[in-house]
Amino acid sequence: MTEQSAWSFADDRGRLAVAGRRPARVLAYVQAGATLWDYGIRPEGIFGSGHDGAEPDRAKTGTLPLDSVDYRGAGDDLDVDTLLRGRPDLVVAVSYGHGQLYGLDPDTAKHLEESVPVVVIDVGQARTLDRVAERFAELARSLGGAPVAGAAEDLDAARERLRAAPGEPRVLALSPAGQAEAYAARPPMWPELRVLAELGITMVSPPAGAGVNWATVDWRTAAALEPDVVLTDVRSHAIPLDEVAAPAWEPARRHARTVPWNPEPLCSPQAHARFLALVADAVEGAGG
Repeated sequence: MTEQSAWSFADDRGRLAVAGRRPARVLAYVQAGATLWDYGIRPEGIFGSGHDGAEPDRAKTGTLPLDSVDYRGAGDDLDVDTLLRGRPDLVVAVSYGHGQLYGLDPDTAKHLEESVPVVVIDVGQARTLDRVAERFAELARSLGGAPVAGAAEDLDAARERLRAAPGEPRVLALSPAGQAEAYAARPPMWPELRVLAELGITMVSPPAGAGVNWATVDWRTAAALEPDVVLTDVRSHAIPLDEVAAPAWEPARRHARTVPWNPEPLCSPQAHARFLALVADAVEGAGG
């Protein structure tokens, strides 16, 4: 490899991915692929996690052109042959710590790395969202991508709106699990929820108990948290919040404003700005 043609990137496991030239055919976990697309990098393929199915989850894909990006599938449908069918020259995966490639069986991941360079970005709770975003930006730049003009300014503007939000609306993040219960997020464990708290938003925590990232609560308990704004998980495996018919939740649903929330957020400036602007709309309406 010559200095002019060589490409390399040190990932969040401390491993150096190298190639004879800049990769042009990227296979990515859906969150990573949608984020890279926001920098102008079109992945040749994407794959999902065990939460996903035979079709890509539109809550996770952002503005990816799904008519030209091959979705390889998820879970048990993923094997090395399936992952490599588009002849990728780079795989971009995410990890929630310990370097494990999220969404892939460890043996599949091992054999994949024997065939193609792999970059892993850590999106776990130990990371700040800004740091995760920085790492995706660094990777995108190395692949020839660039941020969208004005995206950073839009993000700054959304942050300022939240800092200036009137009143102290109570914000609850949850994932509806069924007619009997929900998973209520513990805000300190979620980088994007920590951002909201740092901007002065009152994030409501569920009762202490089992569950590191989520607390399993019935709808009466969720309603007792008295949310003014509900960030509701809109991934395909969560039931829609407006389909919940639990009587104890009805008064809270009528009172609270809802905001769609993807707990596997895209980490580009424009995606982050869109989410913060939606939250700002809701808290301004609730507190005004």
